Amino acid sequence: MQMDEQLSNISPKEMLKRFCIVVVFGIAFAYIEASVVVYLREIFHPSGFTFPLIEFGNNPLWRRLLLTETGREAATLVLILSSSWLFGQNRRQRFAFFLTIFAVWDIFYYVWLKVLIGWPVSVMDWDILFLMPTVWAGPVIAPVIVSFVMLVFAGIILYRYSVKSTPIDWFVFTLSAVIVITSFCVAGLHSAEADYQSHFHWPLFAAGLLPAIAMFAKCLLKSK
Repeated sequence: MQMDEQLSNISPKEMLKRFCIVVVFGIAFAYIEASVVVYLREIFHPSGFTFPLIEFGNNPLWRRLLLTETGREAATLVLILSSSWLFGQNRRQRFAFFLTIFAVWDIFYYVWLKVLIGWPVSVMDWDILFLMPTVWAGPVIAPVIVSFVMLVFAGIILYRYSVKSTPIDWFVFTLSAVIVITSFCVAGLHSAEADYQSHFHWPLFAAGLLPAIAMFAKCLLKSK
């Protein structure tokens, strides 16, 4: 199986133009996301956003808005998927643009939060990353690392026409993603505890990310 199942008539210049537009889209989308979080933190944490999140979980207003916030996250994924579909002409390009938008959005989300409210103070500060199907949590540096890897993958896929992959390769990629997500979910389940920092499993995180990088490198080496 290859990621270039359809020929594309997009010139390199046009591809670069689309890539730049996608990056601008991701940066703007990240500002929207960050502004929403600024409002939420002002409502729920006017004195500052800190872990553990005991008060956050027990806030009755948050319980009422939880479904709305979950829906917003689902809509965010739909928006990223639909926009990547529109930007790309084939499955390879759409996949690469999805990685690009997601990565730029995630990275600049923290950039905008730093600009707007001076947070995070450190890349080791913890954050709630996602709410579906359960709470994801972890130090800021962890999702940023994943996003940088995704951005590199996307650039290589767009630059190289052929990136050969097999069903086994995709199984490894999928399993790696599940392991990385699990590392965030496990930490999220303990995010209200005083020793929450001890619950982020860096070895589990690495066990998911490193095989994906190695498998992608293998796919490149066997591609012409």
